[in-house]
Order: sequence, then structure tokens, then C-alpha cells
Amino acid sequence: MYLQKMFSCSRLLARPNALQTIRRAASQGKNPSSFPFLTLHAVRQWSNVPFFTVPLARAHGKSFAHRSELRQAKRIVVKLGSAVVTRGDECGLALGRLASIVEQVAVLQNQGREMMIVTSGAVAFGKQRLRHEILLSQSVRQALHSGQNQLKDMALPVLEARACAAAGQSGLMALYEAMFTQYSTCTAQILVTNLDFHDDQKRRNLNSTLHELLRMNIVPIINTNDAVVPPPEPNSDLQGVISIKDNDSLAARLAVEMRADLLIALSDVEGLYDSPPGSDDAKLLDTFYPGDQHSITYGTKSRVGIGGMEAKVKAALWALQGGTSVVIANGTHPKVTGHVITDIVEGKKVGTFFSEVKPAGPTVEQQTEMARSAGRTLASLEPEQRSDIICAFADLLTERKDEILSANKKDMEHAASTGRLSPALLNRLSLSSSKLNSLSIGLRQIAVSSQDSVGRVLRRTRVANNLDLEQITVPIGVLLVIFESRPDCLPQVSALAIASGNALLLKGGKEAAHTNRILHELAQEALSIHGVKDAIQLVSTREEVEDLCRLEKMIDLIIPRGSSELVRDIQRAAKGIPVLGHSEGICHVYVDHEASIDKAIKIIRDSKCDYPAACNAMETLLVHRDLLRTPVFDQIIDMLRTEHVKIHAGPKFASYLTFSPSEVKSLRTEYGDLECCIEVVDSMQEAVDHIHKYGSSHTDVIVTENEETAEQFLQQLDSACVFWNASSRFADGYRFGLGAEVGISTARIHARGPVGLEGLLTTKWVLRGEGHTAADFSEQGTMTYLHENLPVAQLLPGRRTTS
Repeated sequence: MYLQKMFSCSRLLARPNALQTIRRAASQGKNPSSFPFLTLHAVRQWSNVPFFTVPLARAHGKSFAHRSELRQAKRIVVKLGSAVVTRGDECGLALGRLASIVEQVAVLQNQGREMMIVTSGAVAFGKQRLRHEILLSQSVRQALHSGQNQLKDMALPVLEARACAAAGQSGLMALYEAMFTQYSTCTAQILVTNLDFHDDQKRRNLNSTLHELLRMNIVPIINTNDAVVPPPEPNSDLQGVISIKDNDSLAARLAVEMRADLLIALSDVEGLYDSPPGSDDAKLLDTFYPGDQHSITYGTKSRVGIGGMEAKVKAALWALQGGTSVVIANGTHPKVTGHVITDIVEGKKVGTFFSEVKPAGPTVEQQTEMARSAGRTLASLEPEQRSDIICAFADLLTERKDEILSANKKDMEHAASTGRLSPALLNRLSLSSSKLNSLSIGLRQIAVSSQDSVGRVLRRTRVANNLDLEQITVPIGVLLVIFESRPDCLPQVSALAIASGNALLLKGGKEAAHTNRILHELAQEALSIHGVKDAIQLVSTREEVEDLCRLEKMIDLIIPRGSSELVRDIQRAAKGIPVLGHSEGICHVYVDHEASIDKAIKIIRDSKCDYPAACNAMETLLVHRDLLRTPVFDQIIDMLRTEHVKIHAGPKFASYLTFSPSEVKSLRTEYGDLECCIEVVDSMQEAVDHIHKYGSSHTDVIVTENEETAEQFLQQLDSACVFWNASSRFADGYRFGLGAEVGISTARIHARGPVGLEGLLTTKWVLRGEGHTAADFSEQGTMTYLHENLPVAQLLPGRRTTS
């Protein structure tokens, strides 16, 4: 076995633009190791740079069952396929891509993990160098003997792969060396052949060397010694042992030999598909289980390399059997290459994860497909049938309340024992008989309002004779609702989804797992009345919220119900799916100088103290300047102190006080507790300007007896809810008479404010003609447009309109 150790030199860090110099050298076909500042040292210089370490401990022998467990991976092998390392022209390396991969490996290494790289690229790097040398040599000879005119006719000979590997290996390693040194990470090169694994002594030597390198916090970079390796022999695997035919099998063999926790195989495809990628029905498999080979077909191998997806799957299954988890992912995509490795280690849904443990229930993708299929049937039901389902669900909430409350008690006891939930969240988690009765009443309101929701005609137009156009309401499709610590959200949202004919995917917080489970069972029991049980699905698998937000081809709308942090996280993660909601509830109450003191006290107390954690609770109190140092202002302050509300002074308010409360850090703060900011304004217009600058367009209130001032406030303020002499707590779907709400939206399009049944509908256009064509209305045609507005007539399903 040819073994060469190359230790990183901290002196390289002192040389400016070292990495850029290496890249230029590689692109020109030169050997970067020839540069004087790359002199290798046998003694390692340990870096003094501190690094963050993570506690990692795991007994090897069994692979991880779920992606989320990959965070525990201590020893990781990263296999870089030829398509990842080389450029598109196969002559030279993809330096930018390689640099981002090196950075990720170095970050994980500095976290305390043990990283190993199995790399391709020597042949491509050598091909670049040899072609450059041959071209230079031929151009000189032809220039001497034939003149410059024949340079364009030169033909490069076919280069033998072993010679290219021999010429490129040193340059490839020098490049890795330079890149890793930028992160104070040492590397060592090891070249192996198949014989090194078949010979027991050589295999022990290799194992010992690798363990010693890992002990010294060095990243081994392993490759087959392509300069001497013989051609692979088909079907030459030993019994129970995989032969080293390519870097896929090398990485698998190495991972098992070294008892690695995780093997990440990067290629030029997203992962494993159930049919060749690019075909119409091809679906990326998130998880692959042994025994599922019959469900997939293999396409052609990548443009470079000698493996292919079939070889990768074979190697992955062999490694999995040996106790190493495997993920196959795309290492060439420009949008994900910079974080693909770290995303995999963090447990995110990237590529295909190989697991020996198959879940008992359906995957979240399968649940979504089941919901969409049943949702289409739900939308086609008669309005009375959807109403029957909701009423049955309402009955079950009261008839089975003992089961519900028993499950809720388990959740409450567990939450109290862990101490992870605040009192406000514990209050949201709790259910009672009165809450269930209120939920049942709200569901019946939804059942009544659902009678004319789906299929309602909004507009009718006679485009031309016998050519009628209608705009009708239809469901949005599949809704994903993510909610925290509030199981009462489940029946409300479920009823609204049923009423609007939408399929529903629910992801509740684990703190309410028992309560959510029984409520979902009751919802499906009600749906079974008309054979649409699967229209509502509860995600009970260990799916991360960010992974659910990536199902843009399956989910049509995401509705978050929870903290502002949850909403912001979902809005960032859901790049391809619209999100209905608000990230903050910074609600204002403005007390005008013509306000009634009794109304002001009552409204401020209710807006702030009724439920401080609610998104429609007051966070900032704006007071007209003329009220300062008056009995009105003193009574407001006394009331807030009596209610134990902590006051933060705004900058302008603080300037009026000799001894002020703690000055507010930001005027754009959602406290979610018995705290609020008080600020002074000179006029109603200044109050409007303040709200526009610091508010969140949620709910804002004016307290005044001057109708003209109030109307100006209501018209000028651009918030989802604007109230006059009423508490901000009225911003609620139930209080608005919507029956229930799926949330409050501050978006500028679609639904705004409390979103009930109407907000879960969209429209489609239906055109009925008798052989009409666009050509009929051209200059040479015989027909003309009428565009007459017709009376809106509501239709029964399956009936055609007449005029």
C-alpha cells in the first residue's frame, strides 16, 4: 500500500492570497505543490484557534433510525464523486464547489467530529495538466516546422487514465492541503487499492494509520491509487465483503472498517428516485429501506466516474448492513452545495436517507397525497354533507369530553413536570368542559355558514351569444397548519377546512401530543360519515417544521399558529409556499385628548390585561400630550400599576419625567406579558405616523369622543384591524362572528385580519360555450364580444346556468 502523509502547515496562513494562488495554479494545469510557500513539514503545528465542540457519544453497531439522530454522528465519511469534484468539461477541478465542501468539513471537524474524505478528481486534474503540457509541446514543434497556420489543426491524443491519475494526484492533494489550512485544519493523504483490503496485515495497518490520524485531529483524504489499480472485475465481490471497484464501494468499505456513524455520498443527482430522474413520474425518495429495490429503476450513470446510482445503492446498503447510516445527495447544485453536508448532519431533509427501520405509518409525503385525494372528494360533496360532518364533530367534542380531558391531563402533567412551558403557554395547553362547549358552539356556527361557501357564483358575464363565463369559489387545496401548545386550534381549523372543502395537514406541538391525537381521531370519525376520513391528517412522525415547509409541490398554503418566532421561522423556511399569518402583534391604543376617561380605562385594561400573551393584546399605549399631568393620565397609570403592568417609557415620554420608568429598548417590541410601552404624541396624525413606523399592521385602537378625529384615524391607518372605542381583543374570528379563525393575517393580499371560512377559498373561472373559437372574433370572424354582466344565480352541483 502506498501511503503518504501530508501535514498542514500553519505558515501558509501567513501568506496572503494563498488559496487564490492555488486555484490559479490548478486552472493553469500546474502542480500547486511546486510553489515554495507550500513546503511540507513533518511536524504538525497545532493551531491555537479555539473551536466549538459538541458532546457526541454513540455505541457503534446499529445505524440511525431517523434523520434527526444524525446530529449525534461522531465519525463521518464524506465521499466526493467525480461529478462533484470535476468541472463540466471533465478537464480540471470545480474549485468553487470544492472550496465550499472543504469549509463544511472543516466546520464539522472543529466541532469535535472525526471527518474523513474519499475523493475523486486525480484523473481530471492530471488530464488538465497533461493536455496543457502536450498542447504546449505540440505548438512549439509545429511552430518551428509548419508555421503558425497549422496550429488550429492540432489534435490531442487520447490520454490514458492511469497516467492522468499519476500526474494529477500530487496537485489534487496540494489543493486540498491549501484549502484546509485556511481553517487551521490538518490533512493527510492515503492511497489504497483493492488488495489493501484483502490482505489482513495491510488492512490492519490501514486501520491503525487512520485511527492515529483521527486521534491527532487530522482529516484523512483517501483515494484509490488509480495509477496502478487494475480494471474492475464484474461480480468479484467476496462473500459478505464488497470489492473496491469505485469510490462508492471504497467509501462504504472504509466506513464499515472504521466503524463510522455516517457516510455522505455526494453526486450530481438529488438522491434516489423511484424511476430515472427526469421522467415525468419520478419522485425523490426521502428515505430508502432495504427490500425496496423492486420499487425503483436505475437510469444511466453520471457523465464521469465508473459507478452510477446502482453502484451507489449497493454500496449504501452494504454500509447500512455494517452499522453505518448513509445519505446520498447532490453535491453540485449551486444553491445547496454551500451547506449540503452540514444540513445532512443537522438532520434536514436533503437527499435520500437509508434506514433499516421502516415506520409503521405512512410518510408525511404519503399523508399529504392521501389528504389531497380525499380533499377533492370532500370538495365535491353537497354543502349539507359537509355541514353534517362538522355537526357530528361538534357532538363528539361534548359526548367524548371525558376522553379528551383525560388525554389533556396527561399533557398538562408532563408539561408541569418538565417546567419548559411558561404559565401563559400552560394556560393555552389546558382544556376544560367550558372550553369544549365553546368549541362545539363555534363549530355549529361554521356548519351553518358553510352552506353556501364552496361553488358560490361571484360573477356572471355573457361574453358572447351562447358563451357564458362564471367566477366561482373553490378550495385552496392542501393546507398545512402548524400550531404550538393550543390543542383547541385543531377542531377549529379542522371545521374550517371541512367547510371550505380543503384537505388539511396538521402539525401540533409535542407538548399536546395526547390531546391532539384524540381530537384528530374524533375529526376522522366525523369525516368517515361521508367516506372522506383521510382529508385531515395529523403529522405524528418526527418531521421538522423546516422539512414540511419544503413540500412546495404538495402543500398550497401554510398557516402558522404560535409564537412570533415560530411564524418568522416558517416564513423564512417556506420559500416556495405562501404563508398566511403575522410574525408580530404590536398593537397600539391611542388615547386622544378628547377621550372619555371611563372608556379609556376600560379599553386599556381589557386590551392589555385580559390575555397579555395574545397577539391582539396592547403592547404600546400612545397618549396625547395634553393629557400629561392631568387626572386622566394619573388614573391610567394607577390602573396599570394596580394590574401589575410593568411600564417602559418611550423616548419622548421619558423626556417629560424627572424620574422615569425604565426607558424602552425598542418601540417595536411585542412583550406578550404584563408589560407595555407608553409614548407621548402631539396629535392624532402623529399617532398614525408612529403606528405606521413601529406597528405590525395587526390591530390598532383610537379612544376619542370626536367622531371626525376617529374617522380620520380609521381611514388613514393601514392595519388589518382598526377600532374606535373598542378593545383590541375583539380582533378574533369568533368575536367577529366567523365561527372560528385559522389565524390573523397582516398580509397585503388574499385575506387580512381574522381569517375564517372566506379566507380559505379562492376562485376559478368556468366558461361554457358551443364550439366558440378565438378566430370567430377576429376581423374576419362573424362574432362580436358582448361582455354583459348577468345576475348572479347560485347553482346546485352539476346544474348548468340558463338566462
